[in-house]
Amino acid sequence: MASTEVQFNTDVLDIKDRSNIDLSQFSRKGFILPGSYTLAIHINASTLPERAIHFYPSEQDKNETLSCISPEIIPLIGLKEAALSRLKWWHNGECLDFQSLNGVTARTDLGKSTLFISIPQAYLEYSSPTWDPPARWEEGISGLLFDYNVNAQNVSQKVQGAKSGINVSGNGTTGVNFDAWRFRADWQARHDRRDTGAQSPTRWDWSRFYGYRALRKIGAKLTAGEDYLNSNLFDSFRYTGLNLMSDDNMLPPNLRGYAPEISGVAKNNAKVVISQQGRIIKEVQIPAGPYRIQDLDSAVSGNLDVRVEEQDGEVHQFQVNTATIPYLTRPGQFRYKTTVGKPSDFAHNVEGPLFAAGEFAWGISNGWSLYSGGIGGGDYHALSLGIGRDLLALGALSTDITTSAAKFAHQETQRGNAWRISYAKRFDQLGSQVTFAGYRFSDSGFRSMGEYVNTFKGDTTSGRNKEMYTLSLNQQFESLNLTTYLNYNHQTYWNQDANHRYDFSLSRSVDLAKFKNVNLSLTAYRNKFNQMSDSGMYISLSLPWGQSGTASYNGSYAKGNTLNNVSYYRRVSDTDSYQINGGIASTGTDLGGYYTHKSTYAQFNTSASYRAGQYQALGLSLQGGATLTPQGGALHSASLAGGTRMLVDTEDVAGVPFSGIGHSVKTNQFGKAIIADVSSYYRNSVRINVDKLDDNMEALKSVAQGTLTEGAIGYRRFSVISGEKSMAIVRLADGSPPPFGASVFNKKNQETGIINDGGSVYLSGIQPGESMTLRWNDEDQCRINLPQQIPANMSANLSLSCT
Repeated sequence: MASTEVQFNTDVLDIKDRSNIDLSQFSRKGFILPGSYTLAIHINASTLPERAIHFYPSEQDKNETLSCISPEIIPLIGLKEAALSRLKWWHNGECLDFQSLNGVTARTDLGKSTLFISIPQAYLEYSSPTWDPPARWEEGISGLLFDYNVNAQNVSQKVQGAKSGINVSGNGTTGVNFDAWRFRADWQARHDRRDTGAQSPTRWDWSRFYGYRALRKIGAKLTAGEDYLNSNLFDSFRYTGLNLMSDDNMLPPNLRGYAPEISGVAKNNAKVVISQQGRIIKEVQIPAGPYRIQDLDSAVSGNLDVRVEEQDGEVHQFQVNTATIPYLTRPGQFRYKTTVGKPSDFAHNVEGPLFAAGEFAWGISNGWSLYSGGIGGGDYHALSLGIGRDLLALGALSTDITTSAAKFAHQETQRGNAWRISYAKRFDQLGSQVTFAGYRFSDSGFRSMGEYVNTFKGDTTSGRNKEMYTLSLNQQFESLNLTTYLNYNHQTYWNQDANHRYDFSLSRSVDLAKFKNVNLSLTAYRNKFNQMSDSGMYISLSLPWGQSGTASYNGSYAKGNTLNNVSYYRRVSDTDSYQINGGIASTGTDLGGYYTHKSTYAQFNTSASYRAGQYQALGLSLQGGATLTPQGGALHSASLAGGTRMLVDTEDVAGVPFSGIGHSVKTNQFGKAIIADVSSYYRNSVRINVDKLDDNMEALKSVAQGTLTEGAIGYRRFSVISGEKSMAIVRLADGSPPPFGASVFNKKNQETGIINDGGSVYLSGIQPGESMTLRWNDEDQCRINLPQQIPANMSANLSLSCT
């Protein structure tokens, strides 16, 4: 960086004492005094966290200072191997010589506390606007966390024979982060009390104990403890052991896998409980009408049990298969999963033989992928072989065959095969997307490892799969502003009745007279599960009404019960929204409402339903968490239990607003806040919402970036000046004014003002009773003590002494 000397003509300055001037910090362009500075490192479009950067005199020009990028920082830049081999060093090998790579430049902006480095893209590993190479991923800081989701419902039934009472349930995750390890314990609890006096005992279950960490060098995740087999080839079951698998979440976003989604229609305000083999994965309250839950973890595999508990007492159950899209792998890439352990149950008992499972997928070429796997333990083993093909304009297709052999007690060995075919395609020109389409057939002799394990638990009657059809389809007709969605699942068994489920929706946006963006929708569903059938239809007409409001007409039909309903929804602010509704059903008059509040500390939902002569119900839910680290902690809202989060620190400045996930959060009285539900392995930006920043606050830096590994607690410190602002007159001990251009710093070493003519200064960050330092000639000269009481009328200049 250049250090050209700049000569100031002080005769042009309109000041009384031209000899009492300190312009040393402005005299050399770009000059930075030797020393250590805390700076963020901005590389092209991404920013690394703040760290200490040393500045040394140049070995070629002692009047020039250069930033020192140490060998410890180099891996964070993400240079390719070829570029790394060309690096040269100076200052006894401590600092990178930027001239060793053509086109690399660096400049420092102390005002922004940032070192800007520009590097040609040819030298860097692959990155995108939302994804960083593994070298920049952060493990975060150590800490404790406790995330919770509590739901309560009070139902009063007026129909003879119906049960009334209070139900309270909850689930969540508690955990410890230490270095790269994440230790977690999932919990769930339930309490029921009936108006008859019957009371079930309160149950608190620790449903799973486990730990995991990222192995970034091999793009894999290591998990130890209790888990559910995550496989693209074999059915899932619970086990205790070790798992090592290449993690698709570490790939760039456009190469990641498919996450399951749950959809349906709730006739009333309801609670949806999603579980797998007894462990609750998600529990959420929803208002009446269609719903789609799309934020499940893509690592979830196998069949999910869905239970919809309506506030009128009705319960609907169905299963969703989390089948993945065709098993394709990038050319030259090798993906794998390995597991070893013993089957276990919900009570943490280990049952059954030691087993091992493994699978791999190899991208042979641009078009072909090969995959295979095996699983075995005790008297059971299975092998699978498959191939995938990218059909380019025709989509993607994969097919595989699995053969199994299982010997049960006092029976001959059962042998069989299962065939599967999967297809996916996005038709851009037609505006449609087949998210997943699949077919699977298992002959009568085929057994899964899960079925074999069940015999050790005494379960010999569970359904044996025969045929399964799955389909998920989206279609848009842009010329008609029409969107369609179809989700279909059909499962037959060799030893029990078939299950099936579908839901279909149509929606269209039109303009009617003065009303713009009027939405018409139709949803139909049918469900048959465990010999229980449920079907219905839902139509809706909604239109904008007032500021941030929507008025709707809804009609539904289910089990012979017809309901005509009108409702009004309004988003009051970024944190509050409500919905009220009333209607006439074939069995009575309906009234209901739903209210949501998202605060810094938790998310609160409440709902109420009433049907004349039948029932009345009230539902409450609270969702949030607490995170504590050596750098501080806070209560916070959270929807992904045990997930990745960011601790932001404004150095004891309370009430600083940050842009969070879906709503804003504010720092607590200790200057700390948690931004939860941060995406793992994405480049996340956290920012101060300067539009909502109080007038007596000033953010020296408002944005920070970072890419965190799964489950990490990130940490970012923001420099915020807080306090009153006022003009002041500063005098030295002898009554003279300080030099023109001298700087004033607070106790956090933040520059709060620059001395003007006659000792006048516009000061920011004035706090009663605190002190500030006056600095010129690159040295602290004296201290300014602020008054214990700041005048209410700040229009008058403060008179301050520097001693």
